Amino acid sequence: MAFIAALGILMAGICPAVLCFPNGTLGRNTAVQEDQDNGTQVDSLTLASINTDFAFSLYKELALKNPDKNIVFSPLSISAALAIVSLGANGNTLQEILEGLKFNLTETPEADIHLGFRHLLHMLSQSGKEEQINIGSAMFIEKHLQILAEFQEKVRSLYQAEAFTADFQQADEARKFINDYVRKETQGKIQELLSDLDERTSMVLVNYIYFKGKWKMPFDPRVTLKSEFYLDEKRSVKVPMMKIEDLTTPYFRDEELSCSVVELKYIGNASALFILPDQGRMQQVEASLQPETLRKWKDSLRPRKIDLLYLPKFLVSTDYSLEDVLSELGIKEVFSTQANLSRITGTKDLSVSQVVHKAMLEVAEKGTEAAAATGVKFVFRSGRVPTMTVRFDRPFLMVVSHTGVESILFMAKVANPN
Repeated sequence: MAFIAALGILMAGICPAVLCFPNGTLGRNTAVQEDQDNGTQVDSLTLASINTDFAFSLYKELALKNPDKNIVFSPLSISAALAIVSLGANGNTLQEILEGLKFNLTETPEADIHLGFRHLLHMLSQSGKEEQINIGSAMFIEKHLQILAEFQEKVRSLYQAEAFTADFQQADEARKFINDYVRKETQGKIQELLSDLDERTSMVLVNYIYFKGKWKMPFDPRVTLKSEFYLDEKRSVKVPMMKIEDLTTPYFRDEELSCSVVELKYIGNASALFILPDQGRMQQVEASLQPETLRKWKDSLRPRKIDLLYLPKFLVSTDYSLEDVLSELGIKEVFSTQANLSRITGTKDLSVSQVVHKAMLEVAEKGTEAAAATGVKFVFRSGRVPTMTVRFDRPFLMVVSHTGVESILFMAKVANPN
């Protein structure tokens, strides 16, 4: 019962043969200094809105390239990894990355962006016993690659990234080393982040996030039964459908966008927002996704008694190469021979060859980290007492957020629970 994502950014190039880490590893900075420079970082709400803008822009591109398919990804994992890459970028390459992440560089200096990420990641790392959040980054560096000390220090102090040397000339061994690291950090859920390594690879940047939570109001597994899930107007599949009765939870009916919104909360500081478009209205809702829409939904939620709520039990996973998607968002030069990553090595010999993202989402009775949205059906009992039934029995969207920092951890579209 976990929502897990991992991302690997592969950098290729030819650089001087100078040993970088004689001890083989650069340790994680355990003494994270609290941000005391008020006003010199992006405030939490602004960063949350910018990250939401990036999340929805990325979602729209993934939906366009994967029509009628399940979509699962962690926008935070992707944006944090790209922000680390931007620490090593210069010139137009730097501008493209940060603007692709939806930052306005005339309003927000680069240094403030990284301080904002540092604060956000620090807050997430302080999650309590109720929910389990494990988020982090690591660099795997060719043992003969020269890395500038300033880049090393910024990555360590701002993003708490670990660094390891690797021999990419022994590609299978290096790949196993990286995959074993990711497998361990994601509790064994992401088994193989990298399926192969380019022979020119000089550096791999990995970001991972693992989230596991328990519903405040869990479902009873004894009443989970097979039920219809309608893929479209003509096709359906049988799925295990969970059920809960007499649930009072935040709810909003958006008549303008023809969708229903339900919030299910986890124990602790996380919640899942489920958006269920009316039949045939998914594309309309997807097109409307922007920070203002999410803000409207959250501001409009009100406690509502739901007599019966049905939600599929499922496990879905996805595997993306994001170069084309990120290029559509304006992040292009870093993948080309014009890439300027000179703040990593002091030269322009590096470019990003691949961005790999894998995610897994599991939803079950006790808890989960993503899934669902809302379908509404009104019926009348004897005595004319109105009742409400919400059925997640057709494609829906889902957003998992950390309520303490108002940031989206995961986003999904469940087109087919099977």
